[in-house]
Amino acid sequence: MGSYRFIISGGGTGGHIYPAISIADELKRRHPDAEFLFVGAKDRMEMEKVPQAGYKIEGLWITGIQRKLTLKNVLFPIKLISSLIKASNIVSRFKPHAVVGTGGFASGPLLKAASGRNIPCVLQEQNSFAGITNKLLKNKVAKICVAYDGMERFFPADKIVKTGNPVRADLISIQENQSDALGFFGLNTQKKTLLVLGGSLGSKRINVLIADNLEFFKSLNLQLIWQCGKGYIKTYEGQNSDSVKIHAFLNDMAKAYAAADMIISRSGAGAVSELCLVGKPTIFIPSPVVAEDHQTKNAQALVAEDAAIMIKESDLEEKFKEEFLTVFESEEKRERLSKNIKALALPNATKDICDEIEKLLN
Repeated sequence: MGSYRFIISGGGTGGHIYPAISIADELKRRHPDAEFLFVGAKDRMEMEKVPQAGYKIEGLWITGIQRKLTLKNVLFPIKLISSLIKASNIVSRFKPHAVVGTGGFASGPLLKAASGRNIPCVLQEQNSFAGITNKLLKNKVAKICVAYDGMERFFPADKIVKTGNPVRADLISIQENQSDALGFFGLNTQKKTLLVLGGSLGSKRINVLIADNLEFFKSLNLQLIWQCGKGYIKTYEGQNSDSVKIHAFLNDMAKAYAAADMIISRSGAGAVSELCLVGKPTIFIPSPVVAEDHQTKNAQALVAEDAAIMIKESDLEEKFKEEFLTVFESEEKRERLSKNIKALALPNATKDICDEIEKLLN
């Protein structure tokens, strides 16, 4: 038998792209001669990030349905037909042995085309509330790898395997020493440190919250590593000081996590999976503008296990300081949150997903 060929499709956000790349990297480690092709949506971030990771990608002309009436919705049927035809051509030409979908618009046409030719397909659902593309594909695929319990609400129980979400390899065993990490950021080893993460693009609402509360944090003798996003760095870089370190983007997440005593974060699926491994007390502020309100549901799944605190954006004005202090001022509470969030970590996710793919090859 010659070398294997894999198509991996997913994108739109980092939450779909990075798991896809992690899966490809692990399959490549196991099958060095394998060929890989990614399929994404034209004009989305995967068209840049996948080639940076060393893989070929082809783009489909596809977008999601907008919630309000727009020209994009009028074009949707045309884009869908065009994408189905192109996806069918890609599958015919590349002849994959297996196809993996990690969510996002492009994976719909691609997995439909592959499953129609009886090519084994695996879905990877990152969120606690299944995305629309994956729900539509549930009967066409052989296996569905999930990160949360209770996914039988969305998918056939006999296809579900709980694997967790792939995370960056350097986070699986954080060996960083806290005082070394604090030194790297130019911070004081005698002070408690708060890490603020607004997602890869930054969060306007979280940035406003942090800027409004700098005096409050100072009164607690707390220092900050604040990832504000590249679109906001000009607005906030003037607030840099000995105890507030502002970054557009954090390239060394292992050091940032190691430096932190507490974390404030969005609750995208990738962030949640990383934070379970990291095991630090975390306050989630979900983005209210994502599809199907995924982030709130992801955070609620952890709150239900007493593994994190969640504050909705609409409640920040009245609840933030009070909720923050309940964690900051209680060592017992911080230790409990740490222990409970760490218990939810699934560090072998990438390996387990690739094991499922390999079973289908045989």
